Amino acid sequence: MYRLSKMRFGFPIGLFLLLFIDGSISQVFSQQMFNTPTVMVSHLVVLWLVCGVLFEENMAMPLAKWAAVIGAVFALYYTGIFGVYIFVFPLVVYLPRQIVNYISPNFLSGLLIYFIDITIVEALSFVASRVVHMTSMSGSSFLVNTLGPTLAFNLAMFVILYFPIRWVYNWLK
Repeated sequence: MYRLSKMRFGFPIGLFLLLFIDGSISQVFSQQMFNTPTVMVSHLVVLWLVCGVLFEENMAMPLAKWAAVIGAVFALYYTGIFGVYIFVFPLVVYLPRQIVNYISPNFLSGLLIYFIDITIVEALSFVASRVVHMTSMSGSSFLVNTLGPTLAFNLAMFVILYFPIRWVYNWLK
């Protein structure tokens, strides 16, 4: 079914579009998002991947492969270091697929799954940055100044974009 649908081309186009919208949001609103000591990071790519899991239903999409590809592009484009996002983004697909086996996908469960995924993405990127000495921020500073604002921003984006993205997915099927 996936091979015959518009989703075959629409999903990667949406994924790369949101990758560049992430960067555009960070650039345009840099004064508000990166105001020392707080940092808010936009993760619309993760939102697209999570929505892919929530809305795929009977259409088995190769989300893990696309997640690895977009992880490589994301890592090289935004950090310049080929690394952690190649493994984190497929994990962001794997965990919701496991969770969806136990709960029905809807708005509230999607919000919870997105919350968990953003926490994992930010925490693993923080740990990787600490390991390679890219940051000297303490864990408590990370929780208060980065994870908290990032979760607030991304959960607000989920609430705003959930129904438009669902409409796009339904149109692409």
